[in-house]
Amino acid sequence: MTEIELLRQIALGEDSRHQFKRDATNVDSLAAELAAFSNSGGGTLFLGVADDGSVAGLSATDVRRLNQLLSNATSQHIRPPVHPLTENIQAANGIVMVVTVPDGVAKPYVDTQGRIWIKQGADKRHVTAREEMQRMFQRSGLVRADVVPVAGTTAQDVDEKVFRAYVTRRYGPETISGEATLDQVLHNIGLGDGRELNLSGVMLFGRNPSRWCPAFMIKAVAFPGTVIWDTRYLDSEDITGTLTEQFKGAFAFLKRNLHHVQRGRGFNTVGELEIPEGALEELLVNALVHRDYFTSASIRILIFADRVEIISPGHLPDSLSVEQMRQGKTNRRNPTLTEHAFKVLPYRGVGSGIPRALEEWPSIELIDDVRGNQFTALVRRPKPEWEGGTGELTPEVTGQVTGQVTGQVTGQVVALLLAMDEGDWRRKDLMGKLGLKGRDNFEKLYLMPALERGLIEMTIPGKPRSRLQKYRLTEAGQRLLQQFAQRGRS
Repeated sequence: MTEIELLRQIALGEDSRHQFKRDATNVDSLAAELAAFSNSGGGTLFLGVADDGSVAGLSATDVRRLNQLLSNATSQHIRPPVHPLTENIQAANGIVMVVTVPDGVAKPYVDTQGRIWIKQGADKRHVTAREEMQRMFQRSGLVRADVVPVAGTTAQDVDEKVFRAYVTRRYGPETISGEATLDQVLHNIGLGDGRELNLSGVMLFGRNPSRWCPAFMIKAVAFPGTVIWDTRYLDSEDITGTLTEQFKGAFAFLKRNLHHVQRGRGFNTVGELEIPEGALEELLVNALVHRDYFTSASIRILIFADRVEIISPGHLPDSLSVEQMRQGKTNRRNPTLTEHAFKVLPYRGVGSGIPRALEEWPSIELIDDVRGNQFTALVRRPKPEWEGGTGELTPEVTGQVTGQVTGQVTGQVVALLLAMDEGDWRRKDLMGKLGLKGRDNFEKLYLMPALERGLIEMTIPGKPRSRLQKYRLTEAGQRLLQQFAQRGRS
């Protein structure tokens, strides 16, 4: 580095990668600065430069003293030791010692009191939060959330039928049909320690994962508008269970709250999802498998009128960037979980998921929020044809509808009508066809609005709660569907 290059860098001021010090005399304070750089991606310490950026300079005696201080700090006051490089630059007012600290490969680096320091802007701070410490140990490979034992669990908490089917399919029947106990089999394939299940074992094959890991669920909400603070919502569900059950439940939620378009199919068919199912599938699996399980937060699926947001706890691990993800690079935060998940979920585990999702639906924005410690896949919904788009239904079809049907007809009601072909339907069969589990949501968002608008009717109107009750389209419902069919062909 020349003097001109030095002055140009100093003129830019301090930041997370560049720190000024007029002098250093306390070995513990210097060690904390170096450890913070090593824990935070590396950086450069300029000795002989005041906080305001003025070059005070050092004498030759100062340089010899600081070299000894650096040696003591890096080898005796930081664990594990760090190995910075120094360069002395002659400036007009004296020597500036430039100390370059590389990004540490054995994080976290601690001082003699066992404290972890990281950079925060131009300053440093002491890490005290347990979850933040866990993430640092995770990045260093010292601990992984997916193999942490879940206290109190035993092999009895495994859905043995599902687990045996998986082991037989993947490893062969002899793996589980011999003398090995269930505890031993779980231990052998990395899902337990011989006494307790680990997180992977619970989330993949547990009977009731929410009992042990209540935060590791999916919270899904569908809004009628475009803002999260809207007091109204169209649908809401807390989706629990194993990763397989969460995937199925979340995908059903997406399918029932997004529109289906005909794209050349017969009108009486449900049609294709407005956003390709393959793209949503890849993003959902990515959130379930690669989330940060050291963060006690739920995955969120938010459906708005113009977009879908799939928000996963934990920003991208280590040095992985959004651009690298787009290119197919990956960093497995939960290697044991992914090893088994790719056999029970539609997961390929080679970094191809995001590129494949982008190929199917380019209108996906990937947002790595380091400060908020979350990763968001923002998926734009297509614009309706009558607004210059591709012809998909909007969340609400407003205006005058034939006969007695007026006002708003929601997407859920339209989906219900499309599901009711000729004939009479039981409530249970309609819920199954729409992929719904919650009876209350079905009644509130689908059945009652359609009945109130006269689009469907009961086969036994005098006995609404009869176990023989069925539902069918009215003439008004049939006319409304015909209108949509004509609009779709025009």
